[in-house]
Amino acid sequence: MSPDLNAAPESRLDVQASALAAMSETRPMYWSVRRELWENRSIYIAPLAVAGVVLLGFLVSLLGLPHIMRNMSAHHPPGSVGDLVMPYGHVTWLIILTGFAVSFFYSLDALHGERRDRSILFWKSLPVSDLTTVLSKASIPLVILPLFVFVLLLTLHLIMLLLSIAVLLFTGGNVAAMWAGLPYFQMEVGVLYVLIVMALWHAPLYGWLLLVSGWARRATFLWVVFPPAAISIFEWIAFRTTHFGHLLGYRLYGFVAAAFALKMPDGTSVDPHFVPLTQCTPGKFLISPGLWVGLIFAAAFLSVVLRMRRYREPI
Repeated sequence: MSPDLNAAPESRLDVQASALAAMSETRPMYWSVRRELWENRSIYIAPLAVAGVVLLGFLVSLLGLPHIMRNMSAHHPPGSVGDLVMPYGHVTWLIILTGFAVSFFYSLDALHGERRDRSILFWKSLPVSDLTTVLSKASIPLVILPLFVFVLLLTLHLIMLLLSIAVLLFTGGNVAAMWAGLPYFQMEVGVLYVLIVMALWHAPLYGWLLLVSGWARRATFLWVVFPPAAISIFEWIAFRTTHFGHLLGYRLYGFVAAAFALKMPDGTSVDPHFVPLTQCTPGKFLISPGLWVGLIFAAAFLSVVLRMRRYREPI
């Protein structure tokens, strides 16, 4: 009996020690991400500002909602989408594009800014590895901003839905017909799918931006734009081709063809304001060569960024 009694406390201590070790490994990453959010408030302020503007515009557009519902009842079958989905689609893509722009400029300044103001000397003096720092910066465009945009869009869509219901109740409109014609839950799942797809597809772009941010001494935007532009111009002058330009375009918006079926079963084009879940093709996206080649390049870029941060000095 005594060996068992002695072993029990030791096993509990081992569990506690392993739990503390796991916490000590994750807390530097957690606080590094918190640091990025503290120092770069535009990460959440810009999407919130755009959300406020589009919500104001939606309030104005609600004046025409009763007329839209009357037209649906007269000319459209129950369950059709039409004009009901359009405001949600506009809001969704505007917020997503805002998130992409914020991710672009954040990545461009993530490493350059701390070298410019020499705060890199302070951060390097802390017991936080360069790997943790680089991964925390990469997590902002790849994880944190997509999650924030998703939560923001969920909140916006819910507010828009409740306002629409209130207007219809006040004007005597048919709330049931609106609910039947608005694929609310499909829209939210579709938003999450789009954000995941875009984050994975644009990973090499963010890796390239972080690389330039850690390497360039000044004019980071020019160093991001000039080399691809020079290659494209050289290709056109020398060979009269535009393969490199098409490759850049493919990296920016090629995820659309890879992640979605752009034709409905009856041959009609998909409405860009709302893509049904039946038209999402995650299997095709996951086996797309463009996805995996891009992720390999993203990993290579981040490896170079990690090495540069270890040895680059303040500007």
